[in-house]
Amino acid sequence: MKSGRYNVGVGLLTMALFMAYGFLLIYLRDFAPGKEQWIAEYGIGKHFESRLAHVHGNLFALLNVGLGFVLARVRGFDRPRAVAAVLGLVGLLMPTGILMEVYLGAPPIFVLIGAVAMTASVALSGVLALRGWISEPVGGA
Repeated sequence: MKSGRYNVGVGLLTMALFMAYGFLLIYLRDFAPGKEQWIAEYGIGKHFESRLAHVHGNLFALLNVGLGFVLARVRGFDRPRAVAAVLGLVGLLMPTGILMEVYLGAPPIFVLIGAVAMTASVALSGVLALRGWISEPVGGA
């Protein structure tokens, strides 16, 4: 597995999904029947959680894109790079876990696992970037 490739691809696809979810939230707030009640409950409960998932989904997707590019520029440390890449992808459980809580009543464990995984991925990727960064582009320029 080329460390980082899946982070970029999955990150971009996840970003597209959470952007589309944002359009749904706009529809519910501005155009859907019963929008007045939705607006009245905008800052509490499921509405707040839905917005939280949208924001964190896009943030964590963007983090995966960034992680993918960083990990692709690091040489050596193959196993830690792979671990950082997988942790970044597991981090996507955080925003999807929020949606699972809202729509499926799932426990918050997925949110916590995703948050810890993403934090660990970013920290590990930072250490790897400091230790194994290459200055020339991969594959030559």
